[in-house]
Amino acid sequence: MNVIDWLTPWELSPTLVLAFIVGGWLFVRGTRVHRVSGARQAFFWIGMALLYLSMHTRIDYYAERMFFIHRLQHLVLHHLGPLLIMGAYPGQVLRAGLPMSWRLRLRDFRQSKPGRILVAVLTNKILVPLLFVVLVLGFLIPSVQFYSMLDWRLYRFMNWSVVISGFMYWNLILDRRPSPPAVLSPGGRIISPVITMVPQMVVGAIITFTEYDLYPIFDLCGRAIPGMTAVMDQAIGGLTMWVLAGFVEVFGLLFALATLMRLSAKNRLPNKQDAMRARQSVVAPVS
Repeated sequence: MNVIDWLTPWELSPTLVLAFIVGGWLFVRGTRVHRVSGARQAFFWIGMALLYLSMHTRIDYYAERMFFIHRLQHLVLHHLGPLLIMGAYPGQVLRAGLPMSWRLRLRDFRQSKPGRILVAVLTNKILVPLLFVVLVLGFLIPSVQFYSMLDWRLYRFMNWSVVISGFMYWNLILDRRPSPPAVLSPGGRIISPVITMVPQMVVGAIITFTEYDLYPIFDLCGRAIPGMTAVMDQAIGGLTMWVLAGFVEVFGLLFALATLMRLSAKNRLPNKQDAMRARQSVVAPVS
């Protein structure tokens, strides 16, 4: 199989292609307005390439027929791809790439009540980490996995949902600002990856050591690698969650730790005494 065959979409998705073209176009336009370092541009394009290769090439064929490749695919969709793209801090750049009339409409929408509600939901410090874990683990329930692999609509919803939850989560964790305006405190950005990492590692370990086939759907679809047993396929997939996914989250944790140290060095961490004085000034009577 040559390179062209590998890059040929297993199932063509015009919506996905359009999303990638628009995202890349806005980022290129935005770099003409804002100065974006080479490292940030590299993070963005590598993350975009990994997401595209995972979702819209021949790899998707193997992900439908091998459990461990399916887990590697979701490692990219849920963890690595969104982590790299959000590590490029593309928000301001993408907004700068919009035509001026669209930027004004976006600004007005964000200032409206529906816009504020939407932003509050998409950046909720409890909901977002919860979705980050629940979506990836929920689709591993054998019955849910079975129907998600058979129904193309559920399959696409599964893939898109883990990508979107990944973007929402890493948007919170990689925020370099103090809190406020950041939603999570610098310490919360360190603790959150630990909390979200543990249940994924536990489930990965359970899958790894299970000695019977949890996901017969891959046999039903026809395993793409002859000679690999269901239990071996399952064990490698479990290890992918147990070790590799945890490894990626450690990178997010270290980045959050670096942010905490940077803010501390600049004396930009919240100060309890300052907060107390601020509260006292609010309640103090006017003379």
